[in-house]
Amino acid sequence: MKYLLLLFFTNILLEASRLNYTYYRADVIPENMSVSTKKDRFYQLVVPAVQKVYREFLDKYERVKSEVHNPRYEYRIKQLRAKHKVKTNLELLQALKPHPPSIAIAQAAMESAWATSRFFREANNVFGMWSKNPKEARIPAGVKRADGRQIYLRKFYSIEDSVREYYKLMGRSKHFREFREVRHNTNDVFEIIKKLDKYSEIGHVYTEELGKMIRFNKLTKYDKVK
Repeated sequence: MKYLLLLFFTNILLEASRLNYTYYRADVIPENMSVSTKKDRFYQLVVPAVQKVYREFLDKYERVKSEVHNPRYEYRIKQLRAKHKVKTNLELLQALKPHPPSIAIAQAAMESAWATSRFFREANNVFGMWSKNPKEARIPAGVKRADGRQIYLRKFYSIEDSVREYYKLMGRSKHFREFREVRHNTNDVFEIIKKLDKYSEIGHVYTEELGKMIRFNKLTKYDKVK
């Protein structure tokens, strides 16, 4: 009897919790949205995707890290080095190690205006990633280059896909070589972001704003991923 009563009240609490839960969509912005609601919507849409992708990349990194010195996996490691266009195992590990979620979340908030930008709503493009390939899904940007050429932004099937492509970019682009070296040697978020000055045209101002974003919103709490 006690068990049935406990189950009954547990179901009531769960139902109440469900009724108070607001479901947000990436392509819909609530009317008269407050700052609090805007952030709640952003966290609901973006944080689970970032944490899931981070866990995927971290698992792969840990697996490769345990295999690089094992002759049994020599051929597979060689293939991975070729895939990531690196020459050494150290460079491979630097390419594979993902940076803490708080950095990705802060960049997502800045690049997508807290999940309200047009490219976020219409293309699941969390980080404003450009497209140079006319064969891939994409949307035109709202502005053109100085010479009149049209700029395009990539269109993703899901927010997770966008986050996944972002982590790949950070692991392979020649512009972030120093960033990879630092993130491989430390998990200190504020040391790592110092090497993100090449992510934006405003350079060090961008990294300073990123640091403020992480501190003010206490984003490092999302770095503890189960």
